[in-house]
Amino acid sequence: MKYAIDLHIHSALSPCADDDMTPNNIVNMSILKGLDIISITDHNSCDNIEAVIEVAGDDILVIPGMEVQSREEVHLLCYFSCLASIFKFDRIIRQRLPLIPNDPHIFGNQYIIDHLDNIIDIRDELLLVSVDMTVEEIIAAVEELDGVVIPAHVDRTSYSILSQLGFVPPDLKLPTLEISKLSSVDKLNLKEFNYIMSSDAHHLGEILERKMLVDLDEPTIHALLSLFRK
Repeated sequence: MKYAIDLHIHSALSPCADDDMTPNNIVNMSILKGLDIISITDHNSCDNIEAVIEVAGDDILVIPGMEVQSREEVHLLCYFSCLASIFKFDRIIRQRLPLIPNDPHIFGNQYIIDHLDNIIDIRDELLLVSVDMTVEEIIAAVEELDGVVIPAHVDRTSYSILSQLGFVPPDLKLPTLEISKLSSVDKLNLKEFNYIMSSDAHHLGEILERKMLVDLDEPTIHALLSLFRK
């Protein structure tokens, strides 16, 4: 069956996202737009994922995810099969995150929000930075936890694996890439890869409608991650 996905959505935890990107707003907008599977991929953190999963319940499948910025300033989408795995990964990222204080007047707020959309905490260290890990080290850490890495928005001229490294190193074994729009595939001339399109939504209205469809035997995290490994 075909399932509509948007696997790159930022919550109010990401300083560059709107404060109204709360768990309930994200889930309700995703349902309104006809999505079946989403992922919350905040910058270098997963503090709001559990609340989004709780809000979603059985109405929509939420993949635990994170957008990590490598030492080379490459954005990598990291997906996991369960909360336990992403929490272990989050502890690794916290150890490699530079302790630069966030200035919300410049970068934006970094709100941790519960399932009732209450602000319960604020991340003080700036999340919109490179962690002290290379692309290879991040991939190794994710795969150690049975996760999957997809290079983010490879059609963009900044913070992508192509803009920063110039190519996708074949030894990294990354079969799936993310693009910002389907029309970008022909321009990239990288036919040996599979592609997903995501919104990289920082505002509620940016969340995708039923534009990116994947064929799965069943709508499960295992089935989706297995697809990305092919």
